[in-house]
Amino acid sequence: MSKNNRNHDSSFKARIALEAIKEEKTIAQLGSEYGVHPNQIGQWKKHLLEELPSLFSDKRKKSDKEGE
Repeated sequence: MSKNNRNHDSSFKARIALEAIKEEKTIAQLGSEYGVHPNQIGQWKKHLLEELPSLFSDKRKKSDKEGE
């Protein structure tokens, strides 16, 4: 049994995770379409949802408090 370890670039992961969030296709369908295990897509989706709020955090408030 051969083991394929592939490194996907971040834009590929983001694109697949966004498609999973849209729920136009099942995660299994996406996995078949892109040749990625559905569990991996689920992990990418979870990671995206966890990190998304930090993209919109107001970093100015944090730096202002540090300067006081």
